[in-house]
Amino acid sequence: MRIHLGCQMTYDLPQPTPMIVLLNVHYSRAGDLERPDWLVTSPAVPVQAYRDAFGNWCNRLTAPPGRITLRTDGVIRDEGLPDPVKLDAWQHPVEELPSETLQYLLGSRYCETDVLSEVAWALFGATPQGWGRVQAVCDFVNRHVRFGYEHSSPFRTAAGTYAEQRGVCRDFTHLAIAFCRCLNIPARYCTGYVSDIRQPPPYAPMDFAAWMEVYLSGRWWTFDPRNNDTRFGRVLIAQGRDAADVPLTHSFGTHQLADFQVWISELPPE
Repeated sequence: MRIHLGCQMTYDLPQPTPMIVLLNVHYSRAGDLERPDWLVTSPAVPVQAYRDAFGNWCNRLTAPPGRITLRTDGVIRDEGLPDPVKLDAWQHPVEELPSETLQYLLGSRYCETDVLSEVAWALFGATPQGWGRVQAVCDFVNRHVRFGYEHSSPFRTAAGTYAEQRGVCRDFTHLAIAFCRCLNIPARYCTGYVSDIRQPPPYAPMDFAAWMEVYLSGRWWTFDPRNNDTRFGRVLIAQGRDAADVPLTHSFGTHQLADFQVWISELPPE
């Protein structure tokens, strides 16, 4: 299927402000882009692209004082299949994991494995290893945490989410990641588009979403503790240890968000 996707963010800035922006489709999907989702700014400013330590496409710019709008708009081709499932995927012993996955076993800014280790083993130590254990984590987090945009906080960690039992998709994801890491399952944070394609109405206003990937049976698999259902048209933007590694925008100065829009929808076939 063909998917139209993009976003528009408007900021008010009191002075010239350097920014890092992660809004473009992940390089692993670059070959699927029918129309690239280039970053466009209004007013126009020089934009420099680079890859970060995780391989994500990033843009850096200096926004002038006043109002600036950042916009992407593209078309991507997708196989139209749901997130893949392998119920018999196995868990690797730590000593057999590829070295590049080991950083996703460690605690990070929003995922305190030291705080949650005993809780994780108490909750999931008796579950079957592999896919079943990760699904048990997602089922628990989905039931345990109450979703609401009014619960959003840039300071809430996985341990805070477990204690408060509320949050937004990034909080669901941080808690599930922390539990998986405590259980010796590599888990990384992902951000991007999760569409409502083939979902029954009513539809909430579109937003960027967070989910996780876990390493089982020699590859990374998608799990979504917030939605915990079958999704079509998931499009990755960036991945890292947690949300601190992949903010959609990061400004080195004061800013005020004035407008925020996200869109993703299926287009008719050509």
